[in-house]
Amino acid sequence: MRIYSATDVGQKRKMNQDYVFVSQEPVGNLPNLFAVADGMGGHNAGDYASAHAVQTLVSQIQADADFNPIKVIRHAIEAANTEIIDQAQRDEGLRGMGTTMVVATIVGNYAYVANVGDSRLYVVQGQIRQVTRDHSLVQEMVRLGEINAEEARNHPDKNIITRALGAEKTVDVDFFDLKLEPGNTILMCSDGLSNMVEDRTMEEIITNPDKDITWKGDTLIREANQNGGKDNIAVILIEPFTNEVETC
Repeated sequence: MRIYSATDVGQKRKMNQDYVFVSQEPVGNLPNLFAVADGMGGHNAGDYASAHAVQTLVSQIQADADFNPIKVIRHAIEAANTEIIDQAQRDEGLRGMGTTMVVATIVGNYAYVANVGDSRLYVVQGQIRQVTRDHSLVQEMVRLGEINAEEARNHPDKNIITRALGAEKTVDVDFFDLKLEPGNTILMCSDGLSNMVEDRTMEEIITNPDKDITWKGDTLIREANQNGGKDNIAVILIEPFTNEVETC
C-alpha cells in the first residue's frame, strides 16, 4: 500500500493541535493502523489531548488479545477517552480538553472505520464519498432538514461538535465497514481540510492520474492554506492496493 501523512499548522493558529498516526506494519492483532485526531482546549491542552489520545489508542491496541478489529478499536477508543478524562481531572491546566478521532484498519479488501467528532474518512474512486458522519451541531441540522449542505459549509456554528473524547465518561463511537476496490484511495482528515476545501476540489486533486500520492497530499494542504487555512490541517492518504510507502 502507498501512504501519505502530514499535518500543517495552517495560516491562523500558533499551535498545531492535529495529530496523525500511520503504520502499515501490524499493531497488536491489527494488520495496520491509521488515525487522525483534532484536539481542543486552551494553551497546550488540545495539543496534548490529540497526541495522548492517539498514543493511548496505539498502546491499547498493542495489548489487546482480541482479533475482531471493531472490538479492538472500540476498546482502545474507550480507553483513550477514560485516559483523557483522568488526565484532565489531575491537571488543572488540561481541564476541559478533548479531541476528535477517526481510526481505520485495512484487513484484506475491507476497511474498518471508527469515528468520534467531525474528523472524516472519505473513499475516492472517480467520485468522492464521505464514509463517516460528522458529530456536529450543524450536521445534525442538515440531517433534520433545517439547512442544506451548502448552508452548513458557511454556518457560524459549524465548529461546534456534539461528540468528542474527553467530553463524557462513556464515549459513543460510530463504526463503518467499507469494501475496497482496486483504484480506491482513502482520505482521512481533520476539519481544517474539509472546511477549507470543497469535496469536488479534493476529488479532482486525488483522482489526477498524472500525479503521485505525495503531490496529492501536499496539494490538498496547500489548497486549504490558500483558501484561508483557518485551522490546523491533518491529511492521511492511503492507496491500499500498491506496495510503496511515502510519508511526510
